[in-house]
Amino acid sequence: MFRGLANLNLVAADMTAAVAWYAEVFGTPPYFVRPEQGPLQYAEWRFGDDEDEFALMDARFRPVLAQPGGALVSIHVDNIQSAIDRLTSLGATVFDPITQRGEGWSSASVSDPFGNLLGLIQSPHWAARHAD
Repeated sequence: MFRGLANLNLVAADMTAAVAWYAEVFGTPPYFVRPEQGPLQYAEWRFGDDEDEFALMDARFRPVLAQPGGALVSIHVDNIQSAIDRLTSLGATVFDPITQRGEGWSSASVSDPFGNLLGLIQSPHWAARHAD
């Protein structure tokens, strides 16, 4: 039934600043933006071994929920401390500090400058499955 994550979508009220920030994080501009002209409403990047899709959308399109809800999606990193250091140097703030979850496992999360949580995980199982 489930085949994998198709899209991770975050929101930002200041799309221009958010797109610039994530272009710095990913080291490349988005490959897809809408509209093509005029104020940005949506932008996408592909990253990682599986070319996962990461998107930003204008906060005015944020789903409205009748009650609290949400998810924290974690992105695998090879070195969690280096990832935290880089993201905080770009303006993110640590939300959950690095926590050991088991042998070789650790997780953390940061809040980007736009109020979104980014989960980070260093997983030996993910790394082994994606080894060269």
